[in-house]
This record gives sequence, C-alpha cells and structure tokens, in this order.
Amino acid sequence: MADAIRADARRNRDKLLEVATASFATAEGRPVSLESIARDAGVGIGTLYRHFPSREALVEAVYRAELAEVAAAAEQLLKRHPPKAALRRWMDRYASFVAAKRGMAESLHAMFDSGAMEPSQTRASIVGAVELLLRAGADDGSLRADVPADDVVSSLIGIFLASGSPEQTGRMLDLLVAGAATPGRL
Repeated sequence: MADAIRADARRNRDKLLEVATASFATAEGRPVSLESIARDAGVGIGTLYRHFPSREALVEAVYRAELAEVAAAAEQLLKRHPPKAALRRWMDRYASFVAAKRGMAESLHAMFDSGAMEPSQTRASIVGAVELLLRAGADDGSLRADVPADDVVSSLIGIFLASGSPEQTGRMLDLLVAGAATPGRL
C-alpha cells in the first residue's frame, strides 16, 4: 500500500511540474496563480503545497527540471539528427526554456538573490550543451571548429531579448546557424 501512495504522490508531483512548466511558458510575463496550476493538474491546492511549500520552491523545481532537460536535449538530438540540424532544433528547445523563464521572472530573481541557484550554473549547462553540438559539427565538417560555444550562447540571449516575434526569432536562429556553418556547406 505504501508503494501505491508513493507512486500516486510521485504522479501528482510530476503532473504539477508539467502543468506549472506549461503555465509559466505561456504566461507572457503575467502572474500565474498556484490555484490554477493545482486545478489544471487535477489536484487540490493542499497537494501542491505538500510538494512545493512556496511559489519559489515550485519555480525552482520547474527551473531545475527544465534546465536539465534542455542540457540533455543536445545529446538526444545528436542521436537523431546531423549536428547542424541538431543545433538548430536545440536552439528551438532553448527558446522554449527562455519563454518559460519569462513567466517565472519574479520568483527566479528571488531564487538567484537568495543564492539557491547561481546564474553561472545555468550558463555552464547551456554552454556545455552548445559545446557538444559544435564539437559534433566540427567533427563531421558541417560546423566551424573556431566558433566558441560561449559566443553562440551570448548570441542566443541577444536574439531572445531583441526579437519581436516567434517568426523573427526563427529567422535570426537560422542566421546564427548559417554563421556557424562551415563555409561552402550552408
């Protein structure tokens, strides 16, 4: 019986994280109520608070899970796509991560201010994923070997800050990949 309770609690926690991730990603900077997250996950607010005693605890859990997924996506994409295509697809996944962070901005600032997580941890995870993709592309000759991963990450951040629409973001990401491509292999 205890295993069934633990499995049920785990399912509830996973569903809360899934719904919270989607809610923050589509919030476009608007506040997201914890009550709506609980309701959309099919649980009561008490269940949400048992798993996540505060908004910051929920945001931290969503953030950490998404960051781990974004970093792991690079390797998964390389298993299914050539490196240049994997890089471009990974950029789309990273754009979704950034969109989710916008909906959590206030809580993320509090989390960083408290020292619960360092922005450098995020950057290191993202740079590591880009390094993996660039190295694979350099190995197969599709991507330039002289492009630093940190430069790509800085460019991505600039694109996400400057872009006015998803369509423009896509075009700018295409330009960034073209710039990283080996000349003559666009």
